[in-house]
Amino acid sequence: MAGRINDDDVKAVRDALPIDAVVSEYLQLRNAGGGNLKGLCPFHDEKTPSFQVSPSKGFFHCFGCQEGGDVITFVRKIDHLSFSEAVERLAAQAGITLRYEEGGYNPTHQRGERIRLVEAHKIAAQFYVEQLDSPEAEIARKFLAERGFDQAAAQHFGVGYSPAGWDHLTRYLRGKGFSDKELTLSGLSQEGRRGPIDRFRGRLMWPIRDISGEVVGFGARKLRDDDNGPKYLNTPETAIYKKSHVLYGIDLAKKDIAKSSRAVVVEGYTDVMACHLAGVTTAIATCGTAFGGDHIKILRRLLMDNATAEVIFTFDGDAAGQKAALRAFEDDQKFAAETSIAITPGGMDPCELRLAEGDEAVQQLVRSRTPLFEFAIRQIVKRHNLDTPAGRAAALDEAAPIVANIKNIAIQHESAVQLAGILGILDEQFVVKRVAQLARWARERGSRGPAPARARARTYETVAAPAAPAGPALNLRSPAHRTERELLKLALQHPALVSPAFDAYGVDEFTAPPYAAVRSAIEEAGGAAQGTSDYVARVRDAAPDDTVRAMVTELAVEAIHSKTVDETYAGVQLVQVRLRAVDRRIRDIQGTLTRLGPHAAPEQLAAVQNELWVLQQYAQSLRNRGADAL
Repeated sequence: MAGRINDDDVKAVRDALPIDAVVSEYLQLRNAGGGNLKGLCPFHDEKTPSFQVSPSKGFFHCFGCQEGGDVITFVRKIDHLSFSEAVERLAAQAGITLRYEEGGYNPTHQRGERIRLVEAHKIAAQFYVEQLDSPEAEIARKFLAERGFDQAAAQHFGVGYSPAGWDHLTRYLRGKGFSDKELTLSGLSQEGRRGPIDRFRGRLMWPIRDISGEVVGFGARKLRDDDNGPKYLNTPETAIYKKSHVLYGIDLAKKDIAKSSRAVVVEGYTDVMACHLAGVTTAIATCGTAFGGDHIKILRRLLMDNATAEVIFTFDGDAAGQKAALRAFEDDQKFAAETSIAITPGGMDPCELRLAEGDEAVQQLVRSRTPLFEFAIRQIVKRHNLDTPAGRAAALDEAAPIVANIKNIAIQHESAVQLAGILGILDEQFVVKRVAQLARWARERGSRGPAPARARARTYETVAAPAAPAGPALNLRSPAHRTERELLKLALQHPALVSPAFDAYGVDEFTAPPYAAVRSAIEEAGGAAQGTSDYVARVRDAAPDDTVRAMVTELAVEAIHSKTVDETYAGVQLVQVRLRAVDRRIRDIQGTLTRLGPHAAPEQLAAVQNELWVLQQYAQSLRNRGADAL
């Protein structure tokens, strides 16, 4: 076995490849200031970028999980390689010939398993491409032509053909110096009665590449009726191929996904080809498995969880397609991106659609998408008769828990309003309150279900306009929201000025959902009355996630909008927040009286009227006496 790689060569490799160029093959990087770049860490789950790269120093560091090092360390960590394997891969990219101690350079030295398996796949991919031109592959070329793919399209995607014989590829790779064990481990060969034989025979071949562009597996399509195997046969799980960790087409789509903040998820290899050729160059597909959590991680690193990010799923309009769409909706909240669905017309997949109606039809399919939440809800309410009160009530009972399961309270509120519209319920607040009630019950049960403070990946920060990073995506020009923000700043920075009155305020007195989440965190930390030296730290610790913690920090350091910060100023903010809450309740009760009408039971009518009178008197007292009425 060859010895250690020459130190000078290691240094040459480290210097030859800019670390930002290598890292960018795996995730999207943006300017972080000071010459640094930032992105979502590939080594742990996070919602906001804490992973930074310093091109000038040649290092990366994650402030979240503390991983760090140079370009070699990054490749070792992300692809699970040994030191020598990582250096060898980078050297190949840079065109550097490595020298080895204890015997010098030996091009046939035994390298790490992963490097050998990747090299075998690279050679196999080229072998399959060359076979596509053979007379035997006429059936494969016809298959492609019938689906609108010419020779240029096949070359662009590296499509090839596996000969129908038993061991064409196996013998070819043996001639390249690969052992039978390596061929079996790679999944390219399998054990036959007399030794290894080709796994793929007489099939159309798609190379499956990882995000860095290396071939790690194959997808093979049956072409002949006498082939007793499955319609599609994929590489088995190997040291380099995990079907839940790869997305077909990601190597071609990654740059456009990062640039446009959009990914289109389709169901098959030909669909990816059709979309790309039609101009939808952000299309990718899973490889013989359902779209899941590991796929989401790949896309999130490219989409960067920004405000405009979107993931569009395309499914057939049949029952199976609708079931797949609802399954995708279950993972919706793992995305920071918006998720939408595009249902193909007439049961056609994107490949068939392009063939029948052209490139523009494929582009229009993507443009005509529907929010995945709305699709899921409509599938549920479709089972009910919305023309009757009983039908609307039954649909609400079934759909409301789904909305309540949305963890971000801002999104939850918006979705509840949308649900009211879908159901035709004019009283939006009734639906909003019903959803909030279900969410509260789930929290009280101690489940892992919905909670206003448990922010979903798509936080209110991600929908904020770029020009206003200091606040959530709410109308901050609204006096109510400005006052709520000011009161929370006082509660964090000058708790003594607002306690004990502030601690008696309910979460529902804060209409901006992010502020309600901060109010809950303050309550969890013991309230403003406990405002000691470590008070803000305790509030941050009580926050359920990084989003709320970030808002706590923001409010704790943001300047208060008054030159004089005293009890008088604090009292004004306390009164304004309470008064608006009372006025909202008065309007609710007035609406209730209107719905009750003159024929309501006298006792019920009297109770509602009495509550209205009490609240009206309290509101008048707040206006006249200010903080003294609290």
